[in-house]
Amino acid sequence: MVGANVKGETMKLMEKRSAIESEMNGIIYRLTQPGGPGLSGNLVDSEGFPRTDIDIPVVRADRHRLAELRNDHKEITKKIEASIEILHSARLAPKSSSPGDSGNNETSSSLNASSDNAAASAAMDVDPFINIPFAVIDEIADASPTAEDGLQLGDQIVKFGDVQYQAGENLLQKLASEAQANQDKAVSVFVLRQGSPINLTVTPRAWEGRGLLGCSFRVL
Repeated sequence: MVGANVKGETMKLMEKRSAIESEMNGIIYRLTQPGGPGLSGNLVDSEGFPRTDIDIPVVRADRHRLAELRNDHKEITKKIEASIEILHSARLAPKSSSPGDSGNNETSSSLNASSDNAAASAAMDVDPFINIPFAVIDEIADASPTAEDGLQLGDQIVKFGDVQYQAGENLLQKLASEAQANQDKAVSVFVLRQGSPINLTVTPRAWEGRGLLGCSFRVL
């Protein structure tokens, strides 16, 4: 039953992380609107006076909240990764038996082992790696391949070609390499958009702007 408990806690953590990501995306959307201050833009004009085109206290509050959410997101992600390691260890751990057991004890042990295996199997019948986003699109250039192929600001990348969540990996670097390796080829992309799963294809290609995609990603 340990596997079931860990899986349940992992699901709760993932739900909490999704809620944090939704709030983060909302703040990012507000700050990055056309004419907005951005995530770290100046709050004063060229002459050093406070900008009059934005609500500076609100912007500061949003930025402060975003920093808090990012810290919370990192902590929850660490807990999720630790839980995933426990689940995979439980899946791979061999079942041990005592050589002295026999007769009724052996039968009882066998039944208990079967029950434990069934519980562990039920607890891990949903792979915890499925649907775990590893990056979010936080900037998209107009007329870029990303924009034209249907990806949107705030989309959370679950899978990009062969790249998907894996603890300890530099996934942004792998994502960039995947785009370069598939220049002018359609790449399947699985994203979460406001919590809903969406399958798309994007073709990394040269365009008038920088890079092959025309967007930037932030690691989750």
